[in-house]
Amino acid sequence: MKRSEFLKLMGAAATSGALLPKFATAATGGSTAAVPKPVSIATWNFGVETTQLAHRQMLDNTSAMDATEAGVKLCEADPNEHSVGLGGLPDRDGRVTLDACCMDHLGNIGSVAAVENIVHVSSLARAVMEQTPHVMIVGEGAKEFAKELGFPMQDLTVPESMRLWEEWKKTAEYKPVINIENHDTIGQLSLDKQGHLAGICTTSGLAYKMRGRVGDSPIIGAGLYVDGDIGAATATGHGEEVIRVVGSYRVVSEMERGYSPQEACERAVRKIYDFFQRRDAGIQDTQIGFIAIDKNGGYGGYSLRPGFQYAVTGGSEDNTTSLLIDAPSMLDS
Repeated sequence: MKRSEFLKLMGAAATSGALLPKFATAATGGSTAAVPKPVSIATWNFGVETTQLAHRQMLDNTSAMDATEAGVKLCEADPNEHSVGLGGLPDRDGRVTLDACCMDHLGNIGSVAAVENIVHVSSLARAVMEQTPHVMIVGEGAKEFAKELGFPMQDLTVPESMRLWEEWKKTAEYKPVINIENHDTIGQLSLDKQGHLAGICTTSGLAYKMRGRVGDSPIIGAGLYVDGDIGAATATGHGEEVIRVVGSYRVVSEMERGYSPQEACERAVRKIYDFFQRRDAGIQDTQIGFIAIDKNGGYGGYSLRPGFQYAVTGGSEDNTTSLLIDAPSMLDS
């Protein structure tokens, strides 16, 4: 569905500017039309359900952080979703390890990485933010911290994910499939009725990765960034490339310079593409997607190549709409 159609359905108060052409560099001096608060946006098709839950909670005056956490936990607990939480595809040694981070409108942050046996690493990242003097805990240390807090220990493997791993071992070739293996994250951003922003990014990482590999998802500034005075952004796709340009911080920084969320996402993707060109590196197996929201409810999403979708749910109790949007892309295929 086109952005203009979505905004009309949402009953947006502001008028919408047209999307800039690909590779656009000129700022338009403001954001695209705002969606009435509260608003929640999330990566991929599972974001429809998670944003609906977050939006319902925010209508009842739940905070953006509480609502976002509730949303992503739906995805983490779904054994049929092989890129997040329970049932996530394992590393090349058959171990499922999870990463997550969170950030609120005040700049409070928490992160965990390479965590085993904990389903809700989003909640664990929040615990790091709220209950420790640190911002990131990894591996066995994160697991021990979770045990101290009473998080249940659970086998994260499910029969289907292990069947896929056994099939992969027959050739043991790591060749990511665009929009399948690279569809590896839920990033969710919310703006509550009080105008406060929050975000969470949680993932099981790339399938069949080297043991100990950590991508962008738990890295504040790469997989997620929130500035309560400006906006928030999150990323999905090839984490190493997002880290290279500090992608989510870059998107928010572009919004601070006056670009709309849509334009800011486009500029971050363009920077990643430029780095590929400088290094003369192969880009054929890479997908990147960004979504962003500003403090007024303006939103945007953009990807390197077609196939990236994101969900938006917003509006008042009497006028709520939730949609899955095909993000525009820089490349045609």
